[in-house]
Amino acid sequence: MPHNYRLIVSCPDRVGIVSRVSGFIASQGGSIVEANQHSDLNAGRFFMRYDIQSDDMSADAFREAFGSIAEEFTMSWRLSESSRRQRVVLMVSRESHCLVDLLYRWSAGELDCEIACVISNHDDLRALVDWHGIPFHHVPVDPADKAPAFAEVERLIEEAEADSVVLARYMQILPSDLCRRYAGRVINIHHSFLPSFAGAKPYHQAFERGVKLIGATCHYVTEELDAGPIIEQDIQRVSHCHTPQDLVRLGRDVEKAVLARGLRWHLQDRVLIHGNKTVVFS
Repeated sequence: MPHNYRLIVSCPDRVGIVSRVSGFIASQGGSIVEANQHSDLNAGRFFMRYDIQSDDMSADAFREAFGSIAEEFTMSWRLSESSRRQRVVLMVSRESHCLVDLLYRWSAGELDCEIACVISNHDDLRALVDWHGIPFHHVPVDPADKAPAFAEVERLIEEAEADSVVLARYMQILPSDLCRRYAGRVINIHHSFLPSFAGAKPYHQAFERGVKLIGATCHYVTEELDAGPIIEQDIQRVSHCHTPQDLVRLGRDVEKAVLARGLRWHLQDRVLIHGNKTVVFS
């Protein structure tokens, strides 16, 4: 049975990278079934994502032999087995639309992952999650002292052996130490076209500003609120006739689609982070 791997590379740009990597894969008995490459001419950096198939190539042997090439080209790199399904923890508050959409896509096989559990600061969505046979954890957050709640959240994430965490309209700000510990692995959906209208009630901010386009942004979570590397965005046209409630209603559809695309690309190792930007091989 063939083995399938993903090779992800980021390094200073120079001549010969593709030739050396492709030749090495062939020497290991591997075939490249999908190749994605990008040269950032401004930053002088090269990004690569290869899907590799082989009948007998060992991941450990590949990693050991590839080390000399990685050192020569000063590469940041990783090799993952495509068949391994990431374990994902979903976090949500009371808004259900993103959670419902992700659970549907997961049950329909559109998201290749294991949903380890759902964590919420409210108990409203327990029945929905229970119906899908997924563990639900209610962790209330005391506004006067949030530390105990987030200590429990971190414990649950660690217990779930989560590879990634998705804030599917989780309306709490994660503490800095949690953001640092899971850097590049926590995905948020923000209901505006960032960097516009960061923070609370962005649709109401947009209404007051009289915008003609609203949007949603899927991004990685950092210590700075709503300022992490952006994975995906989309928009919806609105007019002077729309109320703030209309903007919320229209925005929900955009939020669902943007979050699902961003999560799917993340699970497929299509998102490479460089500083506060991303290269997305969609």
